[in-house]
Amino acid sequence: MARIPQQVIDDVREKTNVVDVIGQYVQLKKSGSKNYSGLCPFHNEKTPSFSVAEDKQFYYCFGCGRGGNVFSFIQEIEGLSFVESVIKVAELEGIEVAEKYQDVSGENEVNSKQQQLIQMHEKAAEVYHHMLVNTAAGEAALDYLHKRGLDDQLIEEFNIGFAPNQRDFLSRVFQNESLNTEAFPETGLFVERENGDLADRFYQRIMFPIRNYQGKTVGFSGRFFATEDFADKEQPKYLNSPETTLFNKREILFNFDKARSSIRKNGTVYLFEGFMDVLAAYRSGATNGIASMGTSLTNEQIAAVTRLAQELVLCYDGDEAGVAATDRAIGHLQESSHIDLSVISVPEKLDPDEYVKKYGQEAFMKLLEHGKETVFSFKMRYRRMNKNMSNEKEQVDYVQELLHDLLNVDSLIEQDRYLTQLSTEFQISRETLQQQLRDLRQQQRSKKQTPKQVDVPPVQEASQSSQKKTQVQKAEELLLYRLFNDETLNQRFKQAQVTFVHEIYQELYMLFDAYIESEGEFVLAKFLDFLKDDKRLRNIVSTIASLDVPEEGSQQEFEDLLTVIQSSSLVEEIKDKRIRQQEASQKGNQQLELDLAVEIINLTKKLKQAK
Repeated sequence: MARIPQQVIDDVREKTNVVDVIGQYVQLKKSGSKNYSGLCPFHNEKTPSFSVAEDKQFYYCFGCGRGGNVFSFIQEIEGLSFVESVIKVAELEGIEVAEKYQDVSGENEVNSKQQQLIQMHEKAAEVYHHMLVNTAAGEAALDYLHKRGLDDQLIEEFNIGFAPNQRDFLSRVFQNESLNTEAFPETGLFVERENGDLADRFYQRIMFPIRNYQGKTVGFSGRFFATEDFADKEQPKYLNSPETTLFNKREILFNFDKARSSIRKNGTVYLFEGFMDVLAAYRSGATNGIASMGTSLTNEQIAAVTRLAQELVLCYDGDEAGVAATDRAIGHLQESSHIDLSVISVPEKLDPDEYVKKYGQEAFMKLLEHGKETVFSFKMRYRRMNKNMSNEKEQVDYVQELLHDLLNVDSLIEQDRYLTQLSTEFQISRETLQQQLRDLRQQQRSKKQTPKQVDVPPVQEASQSSQKKTQVQKAEELLLYRLFNDETLNQRFKQAQVTFVHEIYQELYMLFDAYIESEGEFVLAKFLDFLKDDKRLRNIVSTIASLDVPEEGSQQEFEDLLTVIQSSSLVEEIKDKRIRQQEASQKGNQQLELDLAVEIINLTKKLKQAK
């Protein structure tokens, strides 16, 4: 692979707006005159602490301490190397980069293995699709999909395929392509037989490729396709890829890669139960639909969605199981996020795919546009299920349950409306209902104020911003901030011959000085590239660049900062020499003990002069 020249890196960075790129992953809102804010994509949070500075072209999270420029953002969120991140940013921004720089397969061993596994999945998707649309073996499956309402354009767009009833089909294809046989077991595309041979995991199945958020195939979901020749009733209806280094069901959402731009544009995401529902919505015109991987929603999936969408609409199956799944999803979403929630209940206990088949695409789009109900309205219907509403005890239970649900309704208008409905229907005074609601709210607050005894796992990468800093650390960071923003101060700092107390800041200053010597002027985004191999230093630079201080400092401030740092440095040096003096005394080395005593006296005088 040809090394990307610095000029190309600079060109991509200078033509890129960090807000535009990060905005494709995080829902950003204007915050002040220069900055944008949103939910951090690197840790779960309910209140935005992630900030993007358009003028300085960098980002910083005040919650977890991560920060950097556009390349480091893409590196971390996509799991790419630096070179790969440059190529990815260029691709996102439509910037041409010479083809010779785009082969990143040899970047490092880990990425090379990942690329190898992705290559195998892409090849599998390609041959499965070919089998479906171009061979006699796939004719019956293709006809079935057409009858289900999937046209050729949709089948092509989603790369749907067919795995024939041959347990060595894919392995033979891979061997003919000279793919690395040692990596076969890691793909999840094969199972090991008793004799140690590998057999295709998927056979006699319609294949739906599962793509990661970057649009790369990382797994499959295969729907069993029964025929007269093969009607094994023991086969599961759907078979998914197992967990692999590429495929983590907790993190993947079906169609999220295609839906992202539509979600950002509309601010709304539709969450369906199954792939066919997403496809039915897609062909009807709702391109912002996604589905979880046949499991309950996870925190990782919720975090991915809430970073982009303002509203999430649950559109699960209309049968009893689907309604119960909707209620569970609401509970999880309310616990894990503050996203606006609404529900679409598909009539006649149909699922969305069945509804489209029965009533057509136009009717389904009208349902999506005009069939939304509030979460509390859904709860009122759901709580009635399996209750005898003519029984007084069950009526009381029903009202109590709904009052608990009402605690999650923020809108005072909605609260007032629902209290009126309950008061009218059950002939309970509004005052009584309001008092009960106040009591429940007080109980809820009391529970939140009582800390739970839990085992806290160790934090792997604690935010430097969240740790309490000493006065000296604050002075060192402010001094570095001034040096970053006023290049004339660097010469004065050198003349003062002051050394930073903490090694990390001294290391950062030396790199800053080397950068200035090389480049002549300080550009924050470019300096972050200069530190591309050290995430820790990038985060510290981002912390410093995010300090809420006046843009310009005074001469007096600069001198005060030098005094604080120099004094602290002298104090530390005196402490160190006293320890060495004690050691010399214990060893009976009188000459060293005397020499150190003289040095301590001189340092003490210097300390008094500094103050």
